[in-house]
Parts: sequence; structure tokens; C-alpha cells
Amino acid sequence: MKGFNVRKLFLAFMDALFIFIGTFATNGIFQLINPAYTQGVRGLYYVVIADVILCFLVQLAIGSYSKTWRYFNIKDYLTCAGGMFVGQLLSFIIFEVLQKHPSKLFFLINFAAVTILAVLFRFCFRKTFIILTRAGRDSDTQRTLIIGAGRAATMILSELEGARFDRNNALAKYEPIGLIDDDTSKAHTRIRGVQVLGTTKDIPDIAKNQDIDQIIFAIPSATTEERKRILDICAQTKCKIKVIPYLGNLLFDDQHTQLISQAVDIKIEDLLGREPVDFDKDGIREFIRGKVCMVTGGGGSIGSELVRQIASYDPKQVIIIDIYENNAYDVQQEVLMEYGDSVDLVTIISSVRDYDKMEAIFKKYRPELVFHAAAHKHVPLMETVPEEAVKNNIFGTFNVATLSEYYKADKFVLISTDKAVNPTNVMGCTKRVCEMIIQYKAQHSEHTDFVTTRFGNVLGSNGSVIPLFRRQIESGSPVTVTHPDIIRYFMTIPEAVSLVLEAGAIAHGGEIFVLDMGEPVKIVTLAENLIRMYGKVPYEEVEIKFTGLRPGEKLFEELLMDEEGLKKTKNKKIFIGNQIDINDDELLKGLDELRTLAEANDSDKVVDKLSELVPTFNHKN
Repeated sequence: MKGFNVRKLFLAFMDALFIFIGTFATNGIFQLINPAYTQGVRGLYYVVIADVILCFLVQLAIGSYSKTWRYFNIKDYLTCAGGMFVGQLLSFIIFEVLQKHPSKLFFLINFAAVTILAVLFRFCFRKTFIILTRAGRDSDTQRTLIIGAGRAATMILSELEGARFDRNNALAKYEPIGLIDDDTSKAHTRIRGVQVLGTTKDIPDIAKNQDIDQIIFAIPSATTEERKRILDICAQTKCKIKVIPYLGNLLFDDQHTQLISQAVDIKIEDLLGREPVDFDKDGIREFIRGKVCMVTGGGGSIGSELVRQIASYDPKQVIIIDIYENNAYDVQQEVLMEYGDSVDLVTIISSVRDYDKMEAIFKKYRPELVFHAAAHKHVPLMETVPEEAVKNNIFGTFNVATLSEYYKADKFVLISTDKAVNPTNVMGCTKRVCEMIIQYKAQHSEHTDFVTTRFGNVLGSNGSVIPLFRRQIESGSPVTVTHPDIIRYFMTIPEAVSLVLEAGAIAHGGEIFVLDMGEPVKIVTLAENLIRMYGKVPYEEVEIKFTGLRPGEKLFEELLMDEEGLKKTKNKKIFIGNQIDINDDELLKGLDELRTLAEANDSDKVVDKLSELVPTFNHKN
């Protein structure tokens, strides 16, 4: 009986009381059903005594009395019911052997009555226990479930324990309720007084039964597949989710002494199952250091991240070119706040379509590295005004590339898209023509290395689905997905920009660099996960409406054209597509004709001319 404490004794006493009440209640029911039925009081007491002893021994043997109140779940309620059944069945068999011939119906009704009372008591007591526990704590207390029962979890529990009595410590509001681990040998064990409640498949039930407020994913060594699988399960709950970064991203220095302080809120990219892409930072630093760097479209989502990362690699000067002054101002102020006077930053409001203005900028600043991110990228909008996509994307690129060559820039890097591969929309087709221009320039330039970087959809970029989905969820509107089967490749903005910089560093001219973007993701799955991250239930609390494919949209994106073979680079995630020969006369003549049609704003003929320039263009407007 060692360790049989007051709580267990109280629970055993209540079970005995329920057996007593249930037995006499059953006897009363029998007499109502059959007035001729008689059972002496002494006989009832024998039944009660036998049931109490046997049920107690069975419940003790199967561990029903070893569970803490707050950890009760449906499995424990079923265990309690099973213990009552086995104990009363043994009692029934004993009376049968003693030829007391107990009624089978009496046994069944008695079992039902006793079990209902015992289970109901446990359920109500647990709820009351949680309510009273919460009432005794601050209103912002976070009932926390920790995924992982290893070293990271031990460190987190130690940190939380140390913060418990410090009201000024934000961690004091975290109340560790339980641990989760798929190692079954750890089941029901405790770490610093906190119990392992189950495995990852039990997370939704445990989160609901234990009224969990937040989940901390504490397995920094988990593989990408494991992380995605577990976070997908966590996303099915309504809990706030925090994630400990990958092991290689953890910091332990004078400023980062705690593990839990490095936990971050779950982001949608955590659910994509993409491994973090490693880049040659030393090589990029050598590429950027001491150079005058120009970023066109420098206020956009890709362009602004280019500016941020370039600024961190000791450039001589950074020049932001953008037509939209608000975005350009925002990134200018951000860089100034971060680096102050240590970065020579120039911000110019100008359009890449204005050749004379761009020439004046090139003549004054003489950029050595040019990153061309300026472009119209919204597929449906460009379907309605194809001439504007041509003016901005194609001839804006032609202008900047020509000036880069004339003013002898070291390298020109084009930001392209997977939509340029076998394009089905105007935007994708214009980007394919841009790639052709860059390849043409690469074949003829004596001073400038021209290179293209191509990648898929960028999470959180202007025009991506994530900001749209967020606005729809926050406004209470249905989330709109064009097609249930539509899939896309995704990457994060920092990954995309790191690719651009490393491609520029290793480029010799004419390459099309392609990032291995992993497995494609269903857009509807992305929407469902984002809805869950808001603590809502897809299709129930937030409707998902399928609107049909938009003009120029296709179900699947490709990253390489058929004629482009793949070559490996030293970075296993970056590949090079072979340069494609360009017919100079046909390209230049086609561009002259296209410029005339675009300036005349003849949309239909612009699309026809694009189809001539890009034979793989399959327009589906």
C-alpha cells in the first residue's frame, strides 16, 4: 500500500459509497418492477461487501487510482468502468458458486448504476478541480502542453519552474500540464513533476480534455517530415502553437541563455514540410562586400528582402529603385533604423520603363551588381491589360539589362518565376520573354554576367494567397480557393532572396538557377492549416469556397522547360538549367513589333505577338 495517499483513499471511499448506493437503488428498482421480488437487507450487505472488496482490488491492480485528477481522459473513464465490471462479475461468480443464484438482470442493472455514478463523479470532480485551479491563478495563465519528453523539454520545465514565483517574468504565466512523446516507454513517467500523457496521435483529445491553451513543440532535432506530421496534428487543435527552432538555429550565448525564450509562434511555412535551405554566406559576403548594389522594385516583397540581406553583407552602397514611394520609404526607414550611417543607402522613385531616367541613375551611381525585381506579377490583372505587362516586364527588363551592359556592371540578376515555364498566362509569358532577353544578353556581353533565378510562389509576398486568406479569415468571410486540386510550390521570402544572392555569387553568365522546392502543396490544405492556426475549424467555423480557375491559371506549375537539362551545383538545393540558344534577328525583330503594339495599347495583337515569341505559350483566357 506504499504511496496510497489521501487522494487515492478518498477515491476508493467514493467508489465504495457508489456501490452501496447503486446496490440499494437497484434493489428498489427491482421491487418496483416485480413487487414479488424480495432480497433481505443482510443479503444486500453481503453483495455490497463483496463488490466493494473485489472492485477495489481490481481498480487497484489496473491502476485506476494512480491517475492525477487533472490528467483524467476518456481512456481512464473506460478503465474505471472496466474495473467495476470485472469486480462485480467476480462477485456474481462467487455468489453463483455458493449457490446463492443471484439475478443476472440485477447484476447488469447494478453494474450500470454503480458505473454511471463512479464515472460521473470522476468527470465532475475533474472539471471542478480544473475550474478551482484556474480560479486560483491569474486570468492570463496559459495551460501548456509540451511536445517531446527529452532534453529540450527538461530544460523548458526547469526554466518555467524558475520563473514560477517571479511575477515580472512573462514565463510565470505558463502552467505545464503535461508532456507528449511517441516513445511508449516514457508513458506515464514524470519529468520534474509533469506527466507524459500520451503520444502525438493523442494530442487533439488531450488538448480538449485538459483545456490546453498553448502547445510548445520542443523537439529541435526532429526531421522535417516528423516536424510537419506533428505540427499538422497540433494544428487540428484550437491551441496557440509555439515552436523551438531547428537544432542548428538555436543560440546559446550571453543574450540567449534560455531555450523557451527562443520559441516562436508557429508560421504557415512550418506546415509545408520544407527543410531549411543552407546557403554559402561567406561566398555571398565576398560577392557583395564593397560593391555598389542596385535593386529595382526594391520596395516590393522580394526586392525589400534583397535590400535587407544585401545591407547585412557590407556593401559599398545600396540603391533602391521603385515606382511606389510608400513601400520604398518603408524599407528605407527599416534599413536606416537597423544600420544607421553604416550603410550608404540611396532611395530613388523611378520607373524601369523610363529609359532616360534609368540611364541618368546608372551614369551617376555606376552600380556593379544589379538585381532586377521590378515587375507586374498579378496574373489575373495582367490578363486584362497585357500591354502593361509587356511595357513594364519586358521592356523594363530590356532597359535595365541594356544599361547594365553599357555601364559595365559586373552582374545582372533577373528575378523570374515558375510561371515562365510553358506559360498559360500573360504574366508568365512576359517573364519568359525576359528570360530570353537575359540569355540573349549573356551570349553577347563582354563585361556583364547575366543570370536568371527562377522559383515558385513566395509565402507572404505581395499577391500571394496567404495575405488574402488572412484578410478573409479575420473579416469572417469565406476563404476562396480557385480549385480543390490546385497545387503550388512554395518557399519563404528569405530563402528566395538567399537563392538570388548565391546564384549571383556563383554565376558565370547565361544560367537559369532553379531551387529544389520540395513537394508541391495543395492550396486548399494551406487554407485549412491557416484557418486552424487562427483557432477555428475549417468548413464549420470558416467556410472554404471554390471559385473556379481564374483566367490564365493552371492547376500545376513547372520549374523547368523540357529542353532545359539540370546541372548540380555545390549547393544540393540549387540546380542550373542549360542556356538555350536565341535567334538574335527573330528576337530583336519580334521585340520591335511587340513594342509598337504595346504602345498602341492593342491587347489582342499583343497576346498574338507574345504567342509568336514564345511557342510554348498556351493562352487560356
